[in-house]
Amino acid sequence: MKSIAISMIAAAGLMVAGSAMAAEMPELAKKSGCTACHAIDKKLVGPSWMDVAKKYKGDAGAEAKLEAKVAKGGSGVWGTMPMPPNAPKVSAADTKTLVKFIMGLK
Repeated sequence: MKSIAISMIAAAGLMVAGSAMAAEMPELAKKSGCTACHAIDKKLVGPSWMDVAKKYKGDAGAEAKLEAKVAKGGSGVWGTMPMPPNAPKVSAADTKTLVKFIMGLK
């Protein structure tokens, strides 16, 4: 019984931490211009971030690939609409933070 209570407290802590991260990320995404083309759960001009997370789930090199894609831009993975380069407007640190957020979506 004690272990169940501890597990519930730990789960609640993780949910609060996840909510705090989710609350921070949209502001960084807005500031960086990401939300002009992307949403968390629906396709806009580009794919939803949940679809990106699903596509790259289990890929050990996904974060590095996505950081490069955000920085340099590209096309062909999600259709014909190209993604413009975001560096240097979006810093490497902010790009890394955004990609970690996206890859953490379920």
